[in-house]
Amino acid sequence: MPLFRTAPTSARPSRLSPLLPLLKAAARPAAAGKSLRFTRSLRRLAMAAGATLVVAGPSQAAGFDNLTRLTDKGFIVSAQARMLDTGETLASVNPDQQLTPASLSKLYIAGAALDRFGPQYRFSTRLRSTGTISGGVLTGDLVLEGSGDPALTSEELWRLTEELRFRGIRRVEGRLLISQWRFGPVPCISTDRCNASRRSSNAYDALLSSAASNYASWCVKVMPGAGSQAPARLASCDTTQPTEIFDNQVTTVGAGGKSAINARRTTSNGRDTLVVTGTIAADSQPRSIYRAVSNPALYTGELMRDILARAGITVTGGVDITSTAPPSSAAQLGSVEGKPMQELLTRMLNYSNNFMADQLTLALVGGSQATLRQGGAKLETFASAIPGHGPLTMYSGSGLTSQNRTSVSGLVALLDSMYHRPALFPTFVAGLQAPVNGPMRFIRRGSETFRNHVMVKTGTLNNPVPVRAISGYFRTQSGRWGAFAVMVNGRVAVPYLSWPQVLDPVAEDLTAMIERN
Repeated sequence: MPLFRTAPTSARPSRLSPLLPLLKAAARPAAAGKSLRFTRSLRRLAMAAGATLVVAGPSQAAGFDNLTRLTDKGFIVSAQARMLDTGETLASVNPDQQLTPASLSKLYIAGAALDRFGPQYRFSTRLRSTGTISGGVLTGDLVLEGSGDPALTSEELWRLTEELRFRGIRRVEGRLLISQWRFGPVPCISTDRCNASRRSSNAYDALLSSAASNYASWCVKVMPGAGSQAPARLASCDTTQPTEIFDNQVTTVGAGGKSAINARRTTSNGRDTLVVTGTIAADSQPRSIYRAVSNPALYTGELMRDILARAGITVTGGVDITSTAPPSSAAQLGSVEGKPMQELLTRMLNYSNNFMADQLTLALVGGSQATLRQGGAKLETFASAIPGHGPLTMYSGSGLTSQNRTSVSGLVALLDSMYHRPALFPTFVAGLQAPVNGPMRFIRRGSETFRNHVMVKTGTLNNPVPVRAISGYFRTQSGRWGAFAVMVNGRVAVPYLSWPQVLDPVAEDLTAMIERN
């Protein structure tokens, strides 16, 4: 393989001719300590001569020898590791194969959101009305206009309520109208979310709405009862008068006993019921349980009405939902800005929050009643501008959709692109985890070198086939930056693929690359 790829112009031969002795020297063996310095010097000379350096690395399949043993068990393995200063490929296994990335999809929404909005962008949630205000009474509907903020919480709703108090409003003669005109209810395209419209035993499958709050999840606080064998006490984390129904099947056991609590949310006739079962020890601290709600916009409305009531503001007309934007003539009565994009992305990536990822995917679309597939198309357009990326198919930014497809070469191209954008890279890399101290404990594996020299994002799916994927940056012993991506997909739902089966060999392989370079 030639060291230089040059354009066929008459100027090239004369500009490269002074480098010919160096090119010949490059073919001769060099001491390990001098090799890297020589390669860097050669690259600088090549750049000065107007040429593009293509460094011939070791055998392409070498370097992921431990990981590729998974192919003997029937799994599809794709991996690549590349230096970001020279472009040298350290190791590569089926790099262009299109596979399911699971939550590595979130790397795309992080990059696209930074590209579109920038690190300091904030979503703004507003209270508006076309009604009149007189004597502390708003006559007309009070409209909460959702902005799609993926981290809108009770705190921001309290701040909106305070703005009404400052205006002297104590009564609303009309409805509290929740406007989800930007998106919502969003049609489900994954089994998890489709099932969550009826019942949910998780929070990760939360449904989507531009007027959602508290990550579209109910929160119930479970506390010990008055004595042994007494029913536990349940309370809403968010409202004084719970709008959901509690089916309390939790029993208090003696001090030091076992606390084991399970919960599921079921929905019938538009009403949510939280069925909570198990035991809680008499000396246990309160436990908080989170489950996806069936109607995020309605939940926000009921929560907001409760907050208004606690602030002494009565709403006479109840809560309703609309998919229509407030008219331009509607006056703004309150506004609250959410957290900056850089903080949203750190939370979304660190905790692999599916709700936040897909809310951001929908926000990319703009306009009215955005769908996840439209958001996926925006991600595909973003990736198409990345040099060397290749094909991408995205149905969601979260990766809950198994139809998502990308390649490890595409993922490394994305990481390379973000690394070379100085204004965006600090925010992008801040969302990744170092195994030595990351919030996800299952990644705290491997050698000390691995745990301290990589920053990663992981992806997991179990159906319809098992997926374990990991991608991120590494720093070599000499301080150079590299990027890598690994995707392992099953061919059928079984056999089960555990994280140690993937993470341990990846850690071994990357440790060797980091220490060699």
